Amino acid sequence: MPVGPMNRREFVQKSAVTGAAVAVAGTLATGEAQAAERQPRTWSFSILGTTDLHSHVFDWDYYKDAAYSDAKGNSVGVARVATLIKQQRAAKGEHRVLLVDAGDIIQGTSLAYYFARVQPITDGAKHPMAVAMNHMRYDAAALGNHEFNYGIETLRQFEEQCRFPLLGANALDAKTLKPAFAPYTVKRICVPGAPDIKVGILGLTNPGIALWDKDNVSGKMVFPGLVEQAKKYVPRLRALGCDLVFLTDHSGLDGSTSYGDALPYVENASNLVAEQVPGIDAILVGHTHVEVPSYTVKNAETGEEVLLSEPYCWGYRLSVFDFEVELEHGRWKVTKKTAQTLDPKGVDEDPEIKKLLEADHELVVKYVNTAVGTCTQDLSAADSCWKDVPIMDFIHQVQMDTVKAGLSASDAALPLISVAAPFSRTADIPAGSVTIKDIAGLYIYDNTLYGKKLTGAQLRDYLEYAAKYYHQVPAGTTVDTATLTNANSFWDYMYDTAAGVSYDIDIAAAEGSRIKNLSYNGSSVTDDQVFVVAVNNYRANGGSGYPHIASADIAYSSTNEIRQLMIDYVTAKGTLDPADFAVTNWKLTQAGTPVF
Repeated sequence: MPVGPMNRREFVQKSAVTGAAVAVAGTLATGEAQAAERQPRTWSFSILGTTDLHSHVFDWDYYKDAAYSDAKGNSVGVARVATLIKQQRAAKGEHRVLLVDAGDIIQGTSLAYYFARVQPITDGAKHPMAVAMNHMRYDAAALGNHEFNYGIETLRQFEEQCRFPLLGANALDAKTLKPAFAPYTVKRICVPGAPDIKVGILGLTNPGIALWDKDNVSGKMVFPGLVEQAKKYVPRLRALGCDLVFLTDHSGLDGSTSYGDALPYVENASNLVAEQVPGIDAILVGHTHVEVPSYTVKNAETGEEVLLSEPYCWGYRLSVFDFEVELEHGRWKVTKKTAQTLDPKGVDEDPEIKKLLEADHELVVKYVNTAVGTCTQDLSAADSCWKDVPIMDFIHQVQMDTVKAGLSASDAALPLISVAAPFSRTADIPAGSVTIKDIAGLYIYDNTLYGKKLTGAQLRDYLEYAAKYYHQVPAGTTVDTATLTNANSFWDYMYDTAAGVSYDIDIAAAEGSRIKNLSYNGSSVTDDQVFVVAVNNYRANGGSGYPHIASADIAYSSTNEIRQLMIDYVTAKGTLDPADFAVTNWKLTQAGTPVF
């Protein structure tokens, strides 16, 4: 329909509006052009990473009651790492740095034990690691397997004290199969004049928790594989608009598993996640206590390189991931990424952390120096990895005494033996006064005690598995203790010796045929003979992949830590005397000839 002629007034008003609109549009266009010119097209930022801190706050060894030292000159503790982090933030800009941890935070030192058992955080105490990490302004942390050592209640209390999320995309409620912890968090890095950079941080823990802490998690939580859960959540983070996806995995990167086929999921799966799950930019690796400054894995589907780094443990190192991004069509794209590890040795401890936690530290120092008895002679663990030494018989005696006292009448008639590992070659209980730290330095883990039933044939298999610890050394060849063991792959804590039976380990023989002269009370062990074996919960539940033990019938179990049982033993007797327990019942041989 044709429009009638406008009157002059209408025309002027229309023209004025149109002209104003054109003027505004022109102004906006000019402003947008100027803004576009000012808008940054590239940006850089960093993600800093720690892992396996194991409640090392200060550069201190509670077992030695002295400043920490090792053969490699490392320092320990987040107090020094905190100084490195401050330096990184100062150099790069506070808003350009994120801080992440890969798990194993609340167990591992006397400080950790004190705030789990002596003055527990479940009774209202503040966990020193929560205090330190809040002060350091962590953005996220993955759950480690040792987070579950003191039970879910203690872990939940620690979680409440943290001002950052504990992430576990593969830690699920056993009944609902929904995440029991936050699977991920999304952080925004502000870029003035441009869209924020969205960083998705996905946390994955270790499936081995289902075995190692079975007593604490069975029926409550389940732990599927890392690859399986990453395939679920990485696409979700991309769908949320994340420009970069960063994983923090409490899982090593070599694809290995210490528990054999006891679980259908790989223990050290970070490399498999990188290879099999598209859409990941980088992974902070934990769990295996090694230093890997920078490592890349090509994703099988996309061909993209995934960047990985593992910063050792205990605060030995700090991983630094540096990213460069470019703005393309309103979204940030990663154009460069590098990783390295920094050594905090030589930097000062953060004075603010010292101020916050010095009193807690002194409490624990006083506790570990508490005398519990005396010892008639010096007991050293220096040779415990190749000789039957009295200090290991101390552990065996306590385990057997405890299990024996708790057995039913029918099981008490069975022969009782003990298995235990030499956790620390530097452990030493001195002649004279014995303190808590002396015993804690020998038994460094918070393991509890089981009694499990094995047949003679199963016991032989068990000891053959342990004997893999040694390299084969042919008869007539000189034995060098520096190269005797497979301790780089079959670690000291994985090697069990036994008490209550006698046997030889022929290191000249091939694996699988090394156990000789296995006997009990002077008679050869028969295949169908049934033993009660005193064993820690880690091994009893399948830790290190020993045969038969995980599925064996239970004759005894307790929630008391073996370390505390050892302390109670000395306290009750007053004197620790090797004459009460030391028996040489195993030795290394070469074709029947004793090695030592």
